[in-house]
Amino acid sequence: MNDHEQSAVSRRGFLRAVGVSGGAGAMLATMGALGLAPSAAASLVPAFRAPTRSDFHLTGRSGARVVVLGGGVAGLAVAYELGKAGYDCTVLEARSRAGGRNLTIRGGSVETDLDGHTQRAKFSDGVYLNAGPGRIAQWMVTMDYCRELGVPVEVFTNANADAWIYNESAGMTAPVRYRTAKADVYGYVSELLAKATDQGALDDRLSGEDKQRLLSFLQSYGAIGGRANGWAYTGTGRRGYFEYPGAGNDEGVPLGAPPPLADVFASNVGRYFSFELGYDQAMLMFQPVGGMDQIPRALGKAVGTRRIRLGAEVTGVTDRGGKVEVTYRQGGRDRMVEADFCVATMPPHLMARVPHNLGTDVTAALASFPTTASGKIGLEYRSRWWELDQRIYGGITETDLDLSHIWYPSSGFHGRRGLIVGYYNTGANARAYSALTPAQRQERAVAQGVKIHGAKYRTELATSYSHAWDRTRYLEGAWTSPPHGTAGYNLLLRPAGRVYFAGDWLSHETAWQHGSFVSARTVVTALHGRVMAN
Repeated sequence: MNDHEQSAVSRRGFLRAVGVSGGAGAMLATMGALGLAPSAAASLVPAFRAPTRSDFHLTGRSGARVVVLGGGVAGLAVAYELGKAGYDCTVLEARSRAGGRNLTIRGGSVETDLDGHTQRAKFSDGVYLNAGPGRIAQWMVTMDYCRELGVPVEVFTNANADAWIYNESAGMTAPVRYRTAKADVYGYVSELLAKATDQGALDDRLSGEDKQRLLSFLQSYGAIGGRANGWAYTGTGRRGYFEYPGAGNDEGVPLGAPPPLADVFASNVGRYFSFELGYDQAMLMFQPVGGMDQIPRALGKAVGTRRIRLGAEVTGVTDRGGKVEVTYRQGGRDRMVEADFCVATMPPHLMARVPHNLGTDVTAALASFPTTASGKIGLEYRSRWWELDQRIYGGITETDLDLSHIWYPSSGFHGRRGLIVGYYNTGANARAYSALTPAQRQERAVAQGVKIHGAKYRTELATSYSHAWDRTRYLEGAWTSPPHGTAGYNLLLRPAGRVYFAGDWLSHETAWQHGSFVSARTVVTALHGRVMAN
């Protein structure tokens, strides 16, 4: 046994001793002190060092020329980070604006879809629809870029106890508040588990002390009675009120006893609770003040508008060995740009159609990413009746209607007007709406929403705007489902000669700007290292 092996064995023995005497917590803390486990203060953000001009000072090298295909978040991030070190970057974006799927619709915005439907938004000043990304988890790298670029953020209310749940297919004839549904499901589940525990059904899994701890937890968690009451769930103020508590001796009027256990379970309301436990959905969440497109705007300003060529549709990519040639069409003319390297951030299913000499295996890999349809409709109302009448301030209503989700605004509280996202759906539901005209989408969305919110969902409506990502030119989909771990996926993680690939589709946070940023950072690091080494 060599010295290194002996040291490792001794360290393991020491840690075992610590664990035996002090428990797992003491052992983990000790491992952190030894540099073997992350401490509480350790950063969870992947290490990234942006290239700088000083990297070249002592090497005699200089930044290379780079052409970036696609002016979405990934493409802008590549140009932004490389630009810090003096790389000469050119961004080619087929659409008339940068940002890709980061799209905020305001009054005056005009979009024409693949079916020829043209919409001009008529939203009031200060009213907008985030047609693409609408929220940011606080742990995401996107928050770091907002800080670095000076983009102010505010809280996005992802979960709201006073929003609604409505499952028509389960026989519900009226919506139920999220808090009421949660109280009833948690209450009845706690009752069943407490009874099973007390009757010995878990004796082979729990000690007597464990059982008492579990029963104590369930009484609090589900607001159930004790053993004397048969652990019954009978409902409490957690369910909500007909009339809120007031002054003096006014206790308010609680909703009363819950429906029978069988009815609560049959309503299937519990299917929605788990979303807020998702790591990418857990509160708090955030949004840029004034619209999500403040992020690509800030990125574009930092990159420099002269480096971003809009209306530039890529028509070919050729790796010449010592350089890359990219042809594109802009303003009715065919053009070409030469660079030392190329970074392709276009959606993979679209990049697969671009003629190139990178090999058939690259084409097959790009074409192996299936796309997802998604759509939203913004409904502007003449009053914020959901706040005034229903006491809903932000959050999301969940439903099994083809609306899927209804979002309430997380800003502009107590303002004169406001915008509800009348549907945010994916898959078959999204394609059902995208096949309709904008007027038909509004009609269908409002008819469904009236079932939840009543007449004001129609009578207070001022204007609407709908966006279907599967019908959007130069995108043709909301996001992809990466074939992680396959040979094709891994192939695209490496450069094809002088061509690199980046985007949320080459990450484990697909459909999030975080995925675009971390993928862009990975390519920037690899490309810069290659330039420095050669």
